Amino acid sequence: MRNGEIRVRDAGVCYRLYREKVSTLKEAVVNRFRHLRSAEIFWAVRHVSLEIEPGEAIALVGHNGSGKSTLLKTIAGVLMPDEGEVFVQGRISPMIELGAGFDPELSGRDNIFLNGALLGFSRKQMEGKFDRIVAFSELGDFIDMPIKNYSSGMYARLGFAIAQDVEPDILIVDEVLAVGDERFQEKCKARIRDFRSAGITFCFVSHNYEAARELCPRAAVLHHGRLAFDGPIGQAWERYRELERGPAPGPQIEAS
Repeated sequence: MRNGEIRVRDAGVCYRLYREKVSTLKEAVVNRFRHLRSAEIFWAVRHVSLEIEPGEAIALVGHNGSGKSTLLKTIAGVLMPDEGEVFVQGRISPMIELGAGFDPELSGRDNIFLNGALLGFSRKQMEGKFDRIVAFSELGDFIDMPIKNYSSGMYARLGFAIAQDVEPDILIVDEVLAVGDERFQEKCKARIRDFRSAGITFCFVSHNYEAARELCPRAAVLHHGRLAFDGPIGQAWERYRELERGPAPGPQIEAS
């Protein structure tokens, strides 16, 4: 495999839901100690296959709960597939959840070094990146404030500033470009276009057609945890709208 290449083969991710079937408080207490709880399996993603070439930009779209973020986390290595296989080659820079990997008690400065360590960089390497990250984030003196006091927009600024300066082969962004002011969003989009010109692979979750169309010529539509369409962004969005107008899908639940 080449750096920036992603192969998802018949992947599935499931969660177990435990429900106690009781009618009285006494039965609930007894079942708790006996571990007599019925389990059901919820498939957040199932039978999904995607091939993403180095340098490609792909949007993942679908209704809330369709499995987009779960698939993204699987590609990023945050989750392991329960079925199938996911192969990823190269360094991944993920922006999957606002503030993921941040310690709210630490300052923005300390969180830059913490995130760098999590991404495999030494303190010396992050010292070389520090001024660029702070400048991109535009946080100024707020960089020394505990990030528990940050607004959601400030979180997004710091998170993207770190992600864009770690020399990734693959950049993964989940909705976070919707947070913050329009000018900073445009700045982030310009940086993503630079990445694309440099041949970096880009995976993007968004409910905003204009943002997705601007950054990604291709889109994969997820519906009820399954791949419903994979192709040009315009056709993908038409398919997404068709599915959105249909009846709300129920969860994929099986008895354990």
